[in-house]
Amino acid sequence: MNNNPFINFESRIADRTLRIGVIGMGYVGLPLATVFAGAGFRVTGFDVSATKMRMLKDGSSYIEDVSSETLAGFVNGGLLEGTLDFARLDEIDVVSICVPTPLSKTHGPDMSYIVSATERITEHLRKGQVIILESTTYPGSTREVVLPILERTGLKVGEDFHLAFSPERVDPGRSDWTTVNTPKVIGGITPMCVERASTVYNAAIDTVISLSSPEAAEMVKLLENTFRAVNIGLANEVLLMCDVLGLDVWEVVDAAATKPFGFMKFTPGPGLGGHCIPIDPHYLSWKLRTLNYSARFIELAADINARMPAHWVQRVQDLLNEAGKPLKGSEVLVLGVAYKKDVGDMRESPALEIVRLLEEKGSVVRYHDPHVSAFVHHDHERSSVQDLDKALGAADCVVVATDHSYYEPAHVRSLARLVVNTRAREWGAVSSEASSTNGHDPSVETEFVIRSKSS
Repeated sequence: MNNNPFINFESRIADRTLRIGVIGMGYVGLPLATVFAGAGFRVTGFDVSATKMRMLKDGSSYIEDVSSETLAGFVNGGLLEGTLDFARLDEIDVVSICVPTPLSKTHGPDMSYIVSATERITEHLRKGQVIILESTTYPGSTREVVLPILERTGLKVGEDFHLAFSPERVDPGRSDWTTVNTPKVIGGITPMCVERASTVYNAAIDTVISLSSPEAAEMVKLLENTFRAVNIGLANEVLLMCDVLGLDVWEVVDAAATKPFGFMKFTPGPGLGGHCIPIDPHYLSWKLRTLNYSARFIELAADINARMPAHWVQRVQDLLNEAGKPLKGSEVLVLGVAYKKDVGDMRESPALEIVRLLEEKGSVVRYHDPHVSAFVHHDHERSSVQDLDKALGAADCVVVATDHSYYEPAHVRSLARLVVNTRAREWGAVSSEASSTNGHDPSVETEFVIRSKSS
């Protein structure tokens, strides 16, 4: 008699009788669930949000990257369902954990969501299951946190069940690189763990890359986002340098990007946003501090990026002063509160810090965002202005915090008194009327502030 609990594993993948479960049906979990459903697997999504599960049942998407039409097709076809009942993990063969991993108050990783999800799995863990953690965390967490909880059952990893880590690589709003065609990195506790997990993902995702350990896969994710955070920090510091030197940072960056080798373009902005880039490097920094190692690049980049909202608020104050107006009492319109262009995702958006700092200094702040009709921040409910043209004309200063395609730069400039552009060169740049003090011709477009009509 063969006691191997995985004896029919590959054949069940091939005939699509293997059941897939996804814990955490948010920005990562829902797209992943639809990818498996699209590959012909029956998928059950688990979440603690009754609202999400009700919308999923109705085939109504709450994630921009998944259309309601696509979702409804899978739901109505019996390939995708959502539930609040974690006891149904009994039915599942492969479980992907896609829960949040926020920072704690001390800037360490908050593992509570991962621990909670793992404990739910443990209540229903059986032989022959594969568990895959997708939530971003520090190197060692799969082995040091998830594995001990699962092995409390008495089942043994690599024999009775398999455990692997595969970092999510979701970039909200993209249509060129999606969950399906973005290469999937996987590292398992044992060689058989990574082999089984890779076989499952290979049935739904174009490219799967197997690594030697979960720690290597965990480090891959942190390297990817630390690389971005550090280079964005450099771009932001170059912006500050160009301010001092009287140069147009957009001109400098775009010119440097013409070099066909040895340079990768990163642009400055209002700070870091989204769930990954502002947070993930702190996981690595925290882990290294426990090993008495200082991640100096990470700490320096984080400091520069965190100070960018204050820089732009100071720019607003300086420009209003030049126009003979104090910041206190002035009306400021913030264009875009999402963390990136053409999405409604507000997680860690630097625009929120700009709003907070402006209000702290006494200005009257309103906002417009075509993707965010309303939100609550620090117990304060806000709604996007309805008449954008009227708001542009009424504001003493307009801050472009997110350069959504919805906004036409020339139109905004034609209505606004002052515009502070934190984002893109397409918005143009005109120097102030004040004479140059740095040796440059003041008529040259070197300032980020646009004066389109007198105040």
